[in-house]
Amino acid sequence: MSFSELVLAPWVLWLGGIVSLLFVGRALSRRPWRTLVADHGLQHRWLAATVVVMLFWQLRAQAVDWLTLHLMFTALLTLVFKAPLALLSAAAINLAMVLLGRVEWPLIGVNLLVTGVVPVLVISLVWRLVDRRLPDNLMVFLFVCAFFGSALSALGSGLAAVGLMAVGATDPQAMHQALEYARFLPLLMPSEAFITGMLMSILMVYHPDWVATFNDHRYIDTK
Repeated sequence: MSFSELVLAPWVLWLGGIVSLLFVGRALSRRPWRTLVADHGLQHRWLAATVVVMLFWQLRAQAVDWLTLHLMFTALLTLVFKAPLALLSAAAINLAMVLLGRVEWPLIGVNLLVTGVVPVLVISLVWRLVDRRLPDNLMVFLFVCAFFGSALSALGSGLAAVGLMAVGATDPQAMHQALEYARFLPLLMPSEAFITGMLMSILMVYHPDWVATFNDHRYIDTK
């Protein structure tokens, strides 16, 4: 989901832009381009995934004038490419939405916060939990990270949007609509979880080396 019209106070837009910019700066400080330069196959996969997700974002439902609902795929990008590249993909996609005229440019910061920063943080925390605390089991990785983690990231994204409306909505009616939308979050989470889990299952079977967060030797070869 993302904002499509200016229903937030200017200070919220500025704060969202600053927070998003800080996280993008943090991602760039990890120098993810070094991995891209060294691996031509990764370049093609990352660029193709970014373009495909941007195209999928065009398939969205206009719940109300200021809010659009769509699959994010941020959790999938994070699991496949890790957080820095996933966040850069989200930034590029949000910028493309502005350039295509689908979103007003002052919203790019808060939209990146909702569709990029928050879901990347949530799925990264879930992955670290699985990586460090849970057994080295293929099904544990698949269900906890891909299915449960992506559902949690969608929930975090929705709650972040509602939270922004709660602190900075300029229209009381829009705030009421946001609370109504929050009731449907449990219904929207399964779709994100199913798509992410299905695609991760395919990748882990046919191309486990493409999934940066998945160690096929650890989860498959040692069993």
